[in-house]
Amino acid sequence: MAPKTDFKKTLDSYAATRGKFRVVEVPERQYLMVDGRGDPNTSPEFGAAIEALYPVAYKVKFASKNELGRDYVVPPLEGLWWADDMDAFTDRRDKAQWEWTLLLMVPDWIDSSMVDAAVAKAGPKQDVRLETLSEGRCVQTLHVGSFDEEADVLRRMHDEVIPAQGLTMAGKHHEIYLSDFRRVEPAKLRTILRQPVA
Repeated sequence: MAPKTDFKKTLDSYAATRGKFRVVEVPERQYLMVDGRGDPNTSPEFGAAIEALYPVAYKVKFASKNELGRDYVVPPLEGLWWADDMDAFTDRRDKAQWEWTLLLMVPDWIDSSMVDAAVAKAGPKQDVRLETLSEGRCVQTLHVGSFDEEADVLRRMHDEVIPAQGLTMAGKHHEIYLSDFRRVEPAKLRTILRQPVA
């Protein structure tokens, strides 16, 4: 039996260190995606999106193992975040204005027919789609602590680190949740903060 692949351990794009900002080249990857809007702490849509993604992700994983003989660990939950006014993230933290897409990466050997079959079996209440994300060059760091404490790190990334490298922001703010925020206390949450740049 082939070993189970753990992308969190094998992909450089899942590596980050607290207090260090690193430029990384993120290759094109495919994800299961669900879109929404509003405060993730109070929006029923946010919880529903998570509940829609995971059953599909696990059905895809088991299909890969049973049909293709290729097993893998379902990667961590990720999110793309944006607002018409990006100050809603760093200054005002006006979460009602936030738009988001929740993501779960799937390996490149998974095709759309496998995802369609998994969606049909899972019967999620929200539309889960398979889509490719091309981010390319990004700046990322590891944040440890509650999501509400991200603002200072993001401000430093946006206003100091990125301009100092002669780069500009390009694309949506990206977070990778290395901890399960439903089970881990806020002070111990480990989150990769990523910003595509040009």
